[in-house]
Amino acid sequence: MSKFIQAMFTGILITFVLDFFIFLGIFLNYIRKYEIDVYYNILFVDHQNIIIFMSISFILGIIIIYINSTMFTLFIITSLTIVSFSPLIPSIGQSVGETLLMERDVTLDKEKYTFYGDIYYNGRKQIVLYEYELKKTIILNKKDIKQ
Repeated sequence: MSKFIQAMFTGILITFVLDFFIFLGIFLNYIRKYEIDVYYNILFVDHQNIIIFMSISFILGIIIIYINSTMFTLFIITSLTIVSFSPLIPSIGQSVGETLLMERDVTLDKEKYTFYGDIYYNGRKQIVLYEYELKKTIILNKKDIKQ
């Protein structure tokens, strides 16, 4: 049982590090590009998928602790590190950010107005939207939007 717990904690630690660099790339190359006012910590926490995170943690922990092939373990960790560092490249970071965060061609209703555009970021309390007719980025409070 002790080895299993060690595997879980090791997997969680490695996954946190890999995840950190993925979201850092998104923050640097997507969030800053569109001048979205959000802290890195909020971005990191709000967009974690716990099922994927725990699954990867479990698999990595098992690979690192239970598999005795050092070359295989090193290959897996190196491959995942390269993949998680790739969003630090501006074009990749922007496309990953768009895939995870952007919603295209959305219509939002707010009291008397209807907004049509791309949601750049759907935050806790606000939505950052590029409005097609106004041709600019606007910030809408979620509580004011009709669902």
